Amino acid sequence: MSEARHLVLASQSPARLGLLRQAGLDPEVIVSGVDEDAVSAPTPAELALALAVAKASVVAARPEVVRAGSLVVGCDSVLDLDGEALGKPADAEEATARWKSMRGRAGTLQTGHCVYDARTGRHVSATASTVVRFGEPTDAEIAAYVASGEPLHVAGAFTLDGRSAPFVDGIDGDHGNVIGISLPLLRRLLAELGVGITDLWTPRP
Repeated sequence: MSEARHLVLASQSPARLGLLRQAGLDPEVIVSGVDEDAVSAPTPAELALALAVAKASVVAARPEVVRAGSLVVGCDSVLDLDGEALGKPADAEEATARWKSMRGRAGTLQTGHCVYDARTGRHVSATASTVVRFGEPTDAEIAAYVASGEPLHVAGAFTLDGRSAPFVDGIDGDHGNVIGISLPLLRRLLAELGVGITDLWTPRP
């Protein structure tokens, strides 16, 4: 059996943590504290990747993470709508305007992924892209959704695993990527570092 490795998630997203736990992983959560507004890139996909790398590298450099030789997973998502990178809306007014502009259209959810091996200093990264086809919620439905507060806490002002699910007509690609992390991509990145994802599974009770 392979040596057990300590896994760290450099994200405070409960959706990402939930997906990892459903897949048999139980990472420690360490929030990076990266100033996302200070990071820029030419395209939404490159921005998502730059943010993921920044978060993973900051956490991987922490002394306790280096001592543990941890594997650090960093992710960040933005919605690419007409080439514009849309993260979390600043307020309810922006969330309302965002939904009115998205309805009946399609955007691409870009999620940057970075896995950093604090033991070796190596890291690998890639971006997963999933097309999201938005439905046509009424103004009243949008108002009710924004009033719930949910869209203020998620990239693109929507999520597949929450109250906006009825307003998404479908996706083309990995649904997990839209929720926050592509598990197939994570598996491939870990493999590039010589780590099997099944070796990180937690024992069943």
